[in-house]
Amino acid sequence: MKFSLNNAKSYLAVLVVSVFTFNVQPAQSAIYQLEVGTVEVERVVARLKVPWSIAFLPGCELLITERRGNLFHVDSDGKKTKIAHSLEIYSDGQGGLLDVVAASDFSETREIFLSYSARNHQRLIGTSVSRGILSDNNKELQDVVKIFEMIPGDRGDRHFGSRIVENSDGTLFITLGERGDRESSQDLASHNGTVVRIVSDGSVPEDNPFIDNSNALPEIWSYGHRNPQGADLDLDGNLLISEHGARGGDEVNLVQPGNNYGWPVISYGTHYSGQKIGIGTTNDGMEQPLYYWDPSIAPSGLMVYSGKLWPEWEGHIFVGSLKFDYISRIDPNASYKEVEEISLHETKRVRDVREAPDGTIWFLSEDRDGVYRILPEGHSASEGNCSYNTQ
Repeated sequence: MKFSLNNAKSYLAVLVVSVFTFNVQPAQSAIYQLEVGTVEVERVVARLKVPWSIAFLPGCELLITERRGNLFHVDSDGKKTKIAHSLEIYSDGQGGLLDVVAASDFSETREIFLSYSARNHQRLIGTSVSRGILSDNNKELQDVVKIFEMIPGDRGDRHFGSRIVENSDGTLFITLGERGDRESSQDLASHNGTVVRIVSDGSVPEDNPFIDNSNALPEIWSYGHRNPQGADLDLDGNLLISEHGARGGDEVNLVQPGNNYGWPVISYGTHYSGQKIGIGTTNDGMEQPLYYWDPSIAPSGLMVYSGKLWPEWEGHIFVGSLKFDYISRIDPNASYKEVEEISLHETKRVRDVREAPDGTIWFLSEDRDGVYRILPEGHSASEGNCSYNTQ
């Protein structure tokens, strides 16, 4: 596997690979030796069907989405409750109920945001985002309002993107796939293959880069993306995304307003047929990725770690792999950009990776049908760690 770094001069860096064995422990946990030290991996929630995203709530509670349309609340004892909702979801192929984010002021508002595939007003299928209020008993999503609808969308069932990130100013970033229509990623009159930025009520921020461009949709923040399924803010508040390439060319991009990230004009991969994509790997006016993989790892979920429990990992980027069943850890500060492949018994098709408020690292495994967390061995609830009776 080739892992590469691109800076302004497109220099390459070396891949460092680490694969680790495990010892199964009682109570749904396992002990692993990683480069940072000994860690415990614990299953928190089981019996899920294609889980897609997780959000943390106060009091050690969770929200989990399943792609088939289910939204769950999980309390601090690990009890799972299905939440009733009125979202009209198109659930087929790669589509369904996708990301969930709890508003930063959830403690006061109980507001959450959900992304999902749906038919738009043109009867085409695309990514939509709604906000709603979680009822006090955690059993119903109330006062649901759609705040974003992708146009034009497409008739297919792939490449929805669909990660939501709440920015420090309260605006929302939403990642959108090109819906299998490659050329639409270069069309500013289309949301396909873009990152959009909106206010939480659905309005458009006045400082968006294309707000005064009559030929562009005003929500667009960046364009030229293929299918970004991971997103987070780095420790300086910049947006990072991970996106699927075709055959090779999976990328991590630093997303800046108004920038064009090249798909399908430039790429480090090839089409599935083996044919060349576009004109090559560079073009004037198009951005280079921070990192890319060849062959593809099928990245989904991206987290930038705070360093709370593992100071050595401060600012490191974690990306889940749907293809090779590991979590990729990228050190952006090393002289030679180090990549550790954290391959565990539980990391089967990692769909999402998140940092919990207590600094533990959580991930969703599609093939293991569950939610898992990584914590230092022996880390106890008295040290700020939520204690769960795992199910």
